[in-house]
Amino acid sequence: MTTVSSSTSSSSSSSTNSSTGSSTSSTTASSVYNEFLLMLTTQLKNQDPLNPTDTTAFTQEMIGLASLEQQVDTNTALSTVNSSLDTMTSTNGVAYIGKTVVATGDTEQVSSGGTGTWHYDLASTSKSTTLSITNSDGTTVWTGSGDTSSGEHTLSWNGEDSSGSALATGDYTLTVNALDSSGNTVTSTTSIIGAVTGVDSSSGSTVLTLGDVSVALSKVTGFSS
Repeated sequence: MTTVSSSTSSSSSSSTNSSTGSSTSSTTASSVYNEFLLMLTTQLKNQDPLNPTDTTAFTQEMIGLASLEQQVDTNTALSTVNSSLDTMTSTNGVAYIGKTVVATGDTEQVSSGGTGTWHYDLASTSKSTTLSITNSDGTTVWTGSGDTSSGEHTLSWNGEDSSGSALATGDYTLTVNALDSSGNTVTSTTSIIGAVTGVDSSSGSTVLTLGDVSVALSKVTGFSS
């Protein structure tokens, strides 16, 4: 499966790590709290009536116990919040199923006999713009001229190579090579368009499936029903 990843992938693991960390901290604090409480009650039960526990020391122990109890409550609350956030993330992704989205990326699945559609945006006017499409092996299968004006443009490719032969269903990547009058590269960005067929949030972040291409939810820039 081809993945259009987000430089994000850090948000993906941070949610999982945060949830796991909160759960572990809560368990540890709870265990320490119980041990502390057991030691304190044992101390009181076995103290020498003629030489009772020092009042100052006992007060400090009670303060420590109260502090531990607060930490246990806080970690429990954080675990609840993390769980709610995970649920919200998954729910947000499900809302995209069946919708057509536009997402930052350059690779999309094109069916045999079908059409591949990309948006490409030029930061400034170019003297020449060359569009190239490669297959999953990195072989260039089609080359053509693109628009030269600055702004967003659309390429609709009929799934045929440069000689007019229909290509098999697969993942195809668009490359934009735009040059100004001085031969300098004009900055360009590409976006893919596709219908969302599935959602995966098992990694901690939401990833949408478009055919066999995966796109991070953070890469989506627009959608339609």
